[in-house]
Amino acid sequence: MSEAPSASKTSRHKVYPDATSALKGIVKDGITLMCGGFGLCGIPERLISALHDSGAKNLTVVSNNAGVDGAGLGLLLQSRQIRKMISSYVGENKEFERQYLARELELEFNPQGTMAERIRAGGAGIYGFFTKTGAGTIVADGKEQRVVDGETYILETGLVADVSLVKAWKGDTEGNLIYRKTARNFNPNMATAGRATVAEVEILVEAGELDPDQIHTPGIFVTRIIDGSPYKKLIEKRTVRTRKEGAHAVVA
Repeated sequence: MSEAPSASKTSRHKVYPDATSALKGIVKDGITLMCGGFGLCGIPERLISALHDSGAKNLTVVSNNAGVDGAGLGLLLQSRQIRKMISSYVGENKEFERQYLARELELEFNPQGTMAERIRAGGAGIYGFFTKTGAGTIVADGKEQRVVDGETYILETGLVADVSLVKAWKGDTEGNLIYRKTARNFNPNMATAGRATVAEVEILVEAGELDPDQIHTPGIFVTRIIDGSPYKKLIEKRTVRTRKEGAHAVVA
């Protein structure tokens, strides 16, 4: 009787050699795409770069913001590949602000907690939910409203994307993912809300090497995975203390 193949030989069907190949066949013009991260923290920078190079256009992108000028999703704004942003924060991205004010970019603003819950609901198969956030403001315009116990709630619908791009610290060849610190922001929810989810990781190991109790995203949600190392890990805003006379170091 022949020996059964080891896990390491049978669980690499999700692993792709680079970001370009991982996006091939699933990224097209006009799709809705989720992109994890906040500013430059926890963003799938390899996949964003490959998406930029693909030339895919008329994209609807669900992301907390759009990176910064010249980095992250800011690259796709500069190349005019994004038609609409579903976001909660414009932030420091001047091109994002300029395109919106010039009516060159459609923008759907969401309160940040509402946006996170819309993504989570989409991944959980929940059509919608009622929330008090935004009631009595322009956020409620055109939405169903209900009064419960004297409080007004508005209906927010779940969000689902054609493709989700996420970044994790460590993953295995089955697509199980572990996030670190603030990179564990929108990534876990977005991983569940994409019809196809592509993940990039800093460390890729064989199936079975991760502690199951530490896994944040089960591999069932991940369609493709790449090892994106090494990373530059750009800092969006570097803040330092003023050096005092006689001080030996500047603390970043």
